[in-house]
Amino acid sequence: MSEAKRKRVGDEAIYDVRELGTGHILILGLQHMFAMFGATVLVPLLTGLSVSATLLFAGLGTLLFHLISKKRIPAFLGSSFAFLAGYMTIAPHGEAELLPYACFGVACAGLVYLLLAALFRAFGAGKVMRYFPPVVTGPIIIAIGLNLSKSAIESCGSDWTIALVAIVVVIVCNIWGRGMVKIIPILLGVLASYLTAAAAGKIDFTAVRDAAWIGLPIAYRNTVFALFTSGSLNTALLITSVITILPISFATMMEHIGDISAISSTVGKNFIKDPGLHRTLTGDGLATTLASLFGAPANTTYGENTGVLTLTRVYDPAVIRLAACFAIFFSFCPKFAAVIEAMPAATIGGISLVLYGMISAVGVRNVVETKVDFSQSRNVIIAALILVLSIGINYSSAGAVGFTVFGMAIRFSGLATGSLVGILLNAILPGKDYRFEEDEPNDTGVDLQIAQGESLVWQLAKQAGQKNMVEDK
Repeated sequence: MSEAKRKRVGDEAIYDVRELGTGHILILGLQHMFAMFGATVLVPLLTGLSVSATLLFAGLGTLLFHLISKKRIPAFLGSSFAFLAGYMTIAPHGEAELLPYACFGVACAGLVYLLLAALFRAFGAGKVMRYFPPVVTGPIIIAIGLNLSKSAIESCGSDWTIALVAIVVVIVCNIWGRGMVKIIPILLGVLASYLTAAAAGKIDFTAVRDAAWIGLPIAYRNTVFALFTSGSLNTALLITSVITILPISFATMMEHIGDISAISSTVGKNFIKDPGLHRTLTGDGLATTLASLFGAPANTTYGENTGVLTLTRVYDPAVIRLAACFAIFFSFCPKFAAVIEAMPAATIGGISLVLYGMISAVGVRNVVETKVDFSQSRNVIIAALILVLSIGINYSSAGAVGFTVFGMAIRFSGLATGSLVGILLNAILPGKDYRFEEDEPNDTGVDLQIAQGESLVWQLAKQAGQKNMVEDK
């Protein structure tokens, strides 16, 4: 028996999955799909976007990312939680007529990735990152979670018993779970709460029964293109959407760098240098823009799948591409989407209550792990203004900062105002001391995925990176 055939999943690093055989490859691909599934479908359920379109563009976005990054990085792109605040500002109740405006803003935010990628290519990551340090991105992330807290409580209020089932399962899986159980807490929490509600007769399955087995995942009326052909375009709302959502991209780009760092440590290769952040940011940004134009949520590299990499030690990106193909396949089944859309509001509320809190907690962790020096007055002022403006404006009677341009009423959300003020103050005030090391990319400190909320994957990634370095020596 050859050395290749003696390899077992989890025993040693595998960079060519063909060594394992077809059966193992299919199982590994399905495992990666289920790892991302719970969190990815939660975003359309929270926002009112299409579940089918979400799955389609998670798959297509992942394949596009792999193409642009030279097919070297085992990363899956699923729905981004960071943009939830943007969607809910523009379409607070998931209004179908308002969601395309929010999607336009997210599509423009995706293009900002290309600008940062060009700056990285031209000046290097170290110089550019000085203007987006943790003292800016950390408070922005904290504000994202806190701004969403009200909707989570309201959803839980529809049935606290069902919500508590989801909350308890997520907590138990995160704290005491082992292996895949700890990687997919959202999915398990959703399943437990969903089945509890179904057993209690609290779910109406009429839409599931009536849904077709095969159908197109995209509806033209839900796309951004429909805005410009409907004859009723609200230009002021379109501009407001861009102004509101664009600043969120500064936090998500740092999230992207954190994820690529974790994957680099897990696999034992520095993907920040090769293929480079300019390629990974371009892939992520274009995937987000493409998805948004067709009415799907923004994409982001997924920490859950990094956890699966750590668990299996199968690092071949081909397995991730197979998972993307599975996601595309399921997107063409309306009945499958109907089962997901029948989920009770209380189940969504329970999951989102934990999730939104975790987002804010990750912002705190970002500040702590990168050792932001709050003995410096500049750092205190920057963080204070970001938090007060982002949260205070959102919950004030006005709800936004408004002004008029050429007769159009333009409004800045609290998050947009706080983010822009923080970025500008950091650029203007003296004492910028943040250093970004390309050779040791572990300490970027940003990740908005719940599986890494307990720093599990982050710690495992560091351990795997250290082990790989020892083995290389």
